[in-house]
Amino acid sequence: MWIKITRPLVFFDLETTGMSLSTDRIIELFYIKLFPDETTEEKRFLLNPKIPINPDATAVHGYTNDMVKDCPTFLDVADELAKTFEDCDFAGFNSNKFDYPILVEEFLRVGVEFNSNDRKFVDAMRIFHSMEPRNLTAAYKFYCDKELVNAHSAKADVVATYEIIKAQVSRYSDKLENSIDKLHEFSGQSDSADLAGRIKFNKDKKEVFAFGKHKDKVVTEVFEKEPSYYDWIMNADFSMDTKRVLSKIRLRSFGNK
Repeated sequence: MWIKITRPLVFFDLETTGMSLSTDRIIELFYIKLFPDETTEEKRFLLNPKIPINPDATAVHGYTNDMVKDCPTFLDVADELAKTFEDCDFAGFNSNKFDYPILVEEFLRVGVEFNSNDRKFVDAMRIFHSMEPRNLTAAYKFYCDKELVNAHSAKADVVATYEIIKAQVSRYSDKLENSIDKLHEFSGQSDSADLAGRIKFNKDKKEVFAFGKHKDKVVTEVFEKEPSYYDWIMNADFSMDTKRVLSKIRLRSFGNK
């Protein structure tokens, strides 16, 4: 079954130096880009992250520092990627919480313009966990009746994710409407103000903290009562995107005074 789209949909997966959104870097990126006319294109990037690869990460994906030392950096390919991903929606496996936020973080880090607004997101893991409460290998076996060979290689994971989402749309046709808007509504992060999910929208559509001592409190009210909390966040280990969102909220509150 073909996924109904009105603009390109990018299935992608990353292998990284570790699991921190703010400090780790991309090593491998593979994508399959679907077009509304049912054509596709795909490409793989192997990158030098310019920082050491965590041994725990190497144990998962197999990449070592020596293997990528002569590869281009993210800065070298950022313009190409930004152009490729322009006006596209995105799909992946656990991509809402990790892959997409760290991709945006890399663009911010190298100063390449990448508009992350007005995007739709489809996360096969969130659909899977909602419908059949487990990992990519299990999902591939369940939905496609195939064994995932070379798991944690970006290409194998992307191909599996692509096949899984097509199978999910077919299997749950009574619950999942075959449109990017409905898939985004079901598996996206429409309740988050930032990509890392640190800032949520409450029932009144106001931004609230999703962590720490001020969890569930309105951001503007916290900053008004405790201005130093903003300074602490700006100097702490939060993603650049989270800091950018909080800065916009703070500036907006100044404009309302």
